[in-house]
Amino acid sequence: MGRRRRVVAGIAVVCLSVLLGIGVAVSLFLTSSRTVVLLGHDTVVRPTLARDAVIQTGPLLPDLRIRDVGPVGATLTLGKTEVGSIEELVDRYAYIAGDPTSQIDKVKAVVVDMALAAAIRGLGIGLLPVAVYLLLGRHRRGELFRGLGTRQGLLALGLILVLPVLVWQPWESAEETQQAQGSWETLEEFVGPEAVLPREVRDIEIRTSVLTTQSRRLVLSALGTYSTSKDFYSDAAAEAADLDLREPEEGETVALLVSDRHDNIGMDRVARAIGEAAGASVVLDAGDDTSTGQPWEAFSLDSLAGAFDDWDRFAVAGNHDHGTFVSGYLADLGWTMLDSEPVEAPWGGTLLGVDDPRSSGLGSWRDETGLSFAEVGERLADTACAAMEDGERVSTVLVHDANLGREALARGCVDLVVGGHTHVQAGPEAVEGEDGSIGYTWTNGTTGGAAYAIARGSKPRRNADVSLVTYAEGRPVGLQWVRLRTDGTWRVGDWEPVQPSAAEALTPAP
Repeated sequence: MGRRRRVVAGIAVVCLSVLLGIGVAVSLFLTSSRTVVLLGHDTVVRPTLARDAVIQTGPLLPDLRIRDVGPVGATLTLGKTEVGSIEELVDRYAYIAGDPTSQIDKVKAVVVDMALAAAIRGLGIGLLPVAVYLLLGRHRRGELFRGLGTRQGLLALGLILVLPVLVWQPWESAEETQQAQGSWETLEEFVGPEAVLPREVRDIEIRTSVLTTQSRRLVLSALGTYSTSKDFYSDAAAEAADLDLREPEEGETVALLVSDRHDNIGMDRVARAIGEAAGASVVLDAGDDTSTGQPWEAFSLDSLAGAFDDWDRFAVAGNHDHGTFVSGYLADLGWTMLDSEPVEAPWGGTLLGVDDPRSSGLGSWRDETGLSFAEVGERLADTACAAMEDGERVSTVLVHDANLGREALARGCVDLVVGGHTHVQAGPEAVEGEDGSIGYTWTNGTTGGAAYAIARGSKPRRNADVSLVTYAEGRPVGLQWVRLRTDGTWRVGDWEPVQPSAAEALTPAP
């Protein structure tokens, strides 16, 4: 009889632990929040049980709601950002909506992470009754249960039962707000029958009010930008698969070189499609992924990382990637950020690179500040030549501006220097080193189709370029550029063979 009682008590304690753990986990999950950079804003993400995603844009623009996004929903409250005007902000939203995959994946990851954190905390709280049950022991548990029949025991039990209600405070009611005065209607209803909407956005809902009704013109403009951007880049990505590109031969590796994206996330899927058509498996990013290097541009880095998440990825920061945000963010996303030390390359050779010193005022030599462009170039050449003396000739130097690798080429210590910066394709240019060796320099155009440091828009502002670098036996053997014009047509450059040679290879045998 005593054994059966202990078994029943143990089962009761386990059930209490499970219920307590689930209750705490759900409560913590639904009251939790995370601040991330989303849509170019500092955004607070809060999970809900409504199964809808609600985007609260602030006092000047209408809120949006997307129905039935999954088992749980989320409220996204947009906060601080950097923008010149409301019109520019609306166009940014439309542009990101043209390829929202990275932002959607980011929200999902944040919500899942909050759920796991709440579950772990709930498990910890749920184990408390079991721990207390075991710590008390059989004798003290008997005393405790017998004490429940006393006046003090009943009072204690009552307080325990009241405690959750005191924490919940169901009598508290939210004050009626201006936001609650609005009503939801679909975009199709909001813009009226004269506007033809893409099918995928017709059921998105917008919260209307006296203020947001006046935003109809902005919404129509954003829809125009969204439609044009999505169609242009989707068509370009589909057409890229049929381009006449040189395919790698057995034993060759192809790297895709991108530079000067300047937040043009539409080109990421196009660049990926070009790389796949050419058999590429490595991406080299020569920097200027952003326009200012600020956290609000994280959406651009998320898109880049998502487009090439299963490739080998190497990058440096450009002069517009001011500060350390871009390098740190890409490193956290799994990119290898080159920092003036040679690394083993996927094609079997050695890769060297460094951030543009004009981006942060620091060379990659972080214990020194204020290094000039020329000084960083000299240090880069020193490193390359030291590697060659150790028997590890550098096959490629990746920099933002190819001029940063000129000294290394002049000393005859590298095979190839690749970069961007000028927004104009150039090369391959053979450079004879002081010891008679031959190296090459190559400059990619602007992958974002950027005019100055701005690429965002429904289409590229100028021709958008990527480059393909072919390697064999650890050394570069050829280069090819691919260009998407502003009118959606293509130009493909000839595959240019290169034959870099070290000084010892040029010395005739005795």
